[in-house]
Amino acid sequence: MMRRTTLLTGCTALALALGATACGGGPVTPAGGGDKALAGQTVTVAGVWTGSEQKNFQKVLDAFSAKTGAKTQFVSTGDNVSTVVGSKIEGGNAPDVVMVPQVGVLQQFAQKGWLQPLSTTARQTIGADFASVWKNYGSVDGTLYGLYFKAAHKSTVWYSPDALAQAGVEPPKTYDEMLKAGHTVSDSGLAAFAVAGQDGWTLTDWFENIYLSQAGPEKYDALAAHKLKWTDASVVKALTTLGKLFKDKQLIAGGQKEALNTDFPGSVEKVFGPEPKAGMVYEGDFVAGVAHDQFGRTIGQDANFFAFPAVDGGSAPVVSGGDAAVVLKDGKNAKAGMKLLEYLATPEAAAVWAKAGGFLSPNKKLDLASYGDDVTRATAKSLVAAGDSVRFDMSDQAPAAFGGTKGAGEWKLLQDFLGDPSDPKATADRLEAAAAKAYQG
Repeated sequence: MMRRTTLLTGCTALALALGATACGGGPVTPAGGGDKALAGQTVTVAGVWTGSEQKNFQKVLDAFSAKTGAKTQFVSTGDNVSTVVGSKIEGGNAPDVVMVPQVGVLQQFAQKGWLQPLSTTARQTIGADFASVWKNYGSVDGTLYGLYFKAAHKSTVWYSPDALAQAGVEPPKTYDEMLKAGHTVSDSGLAAFAVAGQDGWTLTDWFENIYLSQAGPEKYDALAAHKLKWTDASVVKALTTLGKLFKDKQLIAGGQKEALNTDFPGSVEKVFGPEPKAGMVYEGDFVAGVAHDQFGRTIGQDANFFAFPAVDGGSAPVVSGGDAAVVLKDGKNAKAGMKLLEYLATPEAAAVWAKAGGFLSPNKKLDLASYGDDVTRATAKSLVAAGDSVRFDMSDQAPAAFGGTKGAGEWKLLQDFLGDPSDPKATADRLEAAAAKAYQG
């Protein structure tokens, strides 16, 4: 899913926040057969990606085809991957591989008996080349079903250096400083933030960064597992903090109404497009891919980031996400699908998208030289070095009905909150009611 580094100071801040260490390349492990062993077979892959992400993933699939002789077909599911894949399975038209953007959906698929456990080759590669956190998130009841091919660093705020320079502000270190800097940017002629409220998942990411920093990792983990209710005072406090931004018409480009009609690519365009309307846009590292591919921005020069700042004296948050490849039992070509997954586990496959941009890999063996710019290289290095200390996107850990369905659950309730942030407690009550129902189901 679209969920994803800068003045050198911004890059350094992120690296320090994650405790960056060196990580190097390694030998390419042959996978999927190098002798055209899959010639004549077609592997169908379903995933949420569209636009530049779909285009760049197709380059990876093309490399697999060149290596194995297999043809590939990508089917975009839109955000409702759970519903679409379920319908395809029921209709006898299941894809072979699904790129699952949420831990909760992966768990749901496994519990329904839809998934094939990963092959010995895939398990060995993941065990050797990935931090254990990625193996844990890809497993259900001790069985490994998912390979996290694409990771996201979701604690980055992207900005136009020209906009901040014109306003005379530096990248902030705290949330309050960020809002203050936003007002200064607004006074100089641009809105502070472009907010992609049309896509509910972006709003969950805003909440998660605030909550992790403000409430701390233990409560974050408890809320993610619904061992802590959404009516807890810590949730109301985080919503109040987020609402302070949402209700400030000086900070959001076009105000709340326009934000609710702005999708993620549109929010990036408002900052990095030909007619800028805002100075900053919060989202993950994948903002860089859109800014470069669609709007010709040079990352590190006219598109930069700073780490999502600390809230109320807490630690700066480090939220991650990712897309896991799984193999469906009911796919017409599941064996070839497993060969694709084995290929995706290699640094060779990751290097294809790394070179194209807008991509981070959790694979420790991927040579950092594969990335096309220093900003992305530093982000990838710090994410890999963070190992098991990062926190996975909370909404992606929830059942899809609550954390991953367009027009429902957390996505819809936070969109409602963006439209009217006047009553954080009432929103917390609604979130708890929706969560209780989804987790019980």
